[in-house]
Amino acid sequence: MFELNEKLQPLMREMVAFIKEEIAPNEQLYDRQLRSQSELWSEPQIMAELKAKAKARGLWNLFLPRHGGGGRLSNLDYAHFCEQMGRSPIAPEVFNCSAPDTGNMETLILYGNEAQKKQWLTPLLEGTIRSCFSMTEPAVASSDATNIQTDIRREGDHYVINGRKWWSSGGNDARCKIAIVMGRTDPQAPKHKQQSMVLVPIDTPGVTVMRPLTVLGYDDAPHGHAEIDFDNVRVPVENILLGEGRGFEIAQGRLGPGRIHHCMRAIGMAERALEMMCKRASERVAFGKPLSDQGHVRQLIARSRCEIETTRLLTLKAAHMMDTVGNKEARREIAMIKAVAPEMACTVVDRAIQVHGAAGVSQDTFLAYAYARSRVLRIVDGPDEVHREAIAKMELKSYVHSA
Repeated sequence: MFELNEKLQPLMREMVAFIKEEIAPNEQLYDRQLRSQSELWSEPQIMAELKAKAKARGLWNLFLPRHGGGGRLSNLDYAHFCEQMGRSPIAPEVFNCSAPDTGNMETLILYGNEAQKKQWLTPLLEGTIRSCFSMTEPAVASSDATNIQTDIRREGDHYVINGRKWWSSGGNDARCKIAIVMGRTDPQAPKHKQQSMVLVPIDTPGVTVMRPLTVLGYDDAPHGHAEIDFDNVRVPVENILLGEGRGFEIAQGRLGPGRIHHCMRAIGMAERALEMMCKRASERVAFGKPLSDQGHVRQLIARSRCEIETTRLLTLKAAHMMDTVGNKEARREIAMIKAVAPEMACTVVDRAIQVHGAAGVSQDTFLAYAYARSRVLRIVDGPDEVHREAIAKMELKSYVHSA
């Protein structure tokens, strides 16, 4: 039921071959130890070359939603491709399918006007610029977006923005030219009508990228995650998305597909970790026999396979529901995969690290970075606890009403 469309299988084979032959040998291109400080936040030449090859082979903007006009893949189709991308930390960018650009592009497709699309969507689709999404704030618990304090105040033909954001992924990148900023335009409005989203060019006076933030020590350069200060930043009123008080509406439309992408990439990451675990267990000998003959290691492998398969089926079901009944009807399944997939990936990668011993936490394998990536997924796009709370409320709703 959830298999890849047969017509798309040649494209899938093309992607798998490209990742194996072109991307895998260059995964260390983002290794900061191999690059000078002056070029740390700039696109490596090899990345530009890989992007050109991917575009020439038709492996470009695969995330593009069908409803955006011209998109080839449904959410279910794209989920399969996203899993393959998740096997490599750099593959999504090579195919112009990396966050936050995919979410920002979909936001512009759904909610941007023609002028906004021409100025920002077109270069993002072409891959000539990058973007960031500025919502989270250091001063408040941003998992509850109603806490957001950044002030967006209208003055004549401009909005004036004041606030401090962090974890604005991509904000350090020299290619980042535009930020989508979420803030409060009307503190007196109903709780979910106070927020708005505004397009803010990064070079606008008053926008200061304060510092890069690290994820368990990884700076993710040149993409990175930035702390950004907005000090009396003035942008034209035409830069607002959809209208004042529509921020939550936009966020809900943006987050559903993004969570599918994150979860399927997490499954690809877990698959790679399991493969590494099995290979290591087959090759290493301890206490007179291969690790693969040790009962505990076999249990780790078996449990990992079961958990990956279960999570994949749940995620594909959510993608199928998004295609057939819409994001609103699929909100329970979307919340479920966001709670399950990152935790599963984190667990499988942790097991692979244990089987690898000291090598697993070193820079010599994919696993240490994979652990950092999977661990942070349990926080971004809403912490696990928030999604479980939403799931429980939906599950209990009929019982509460009947009582």
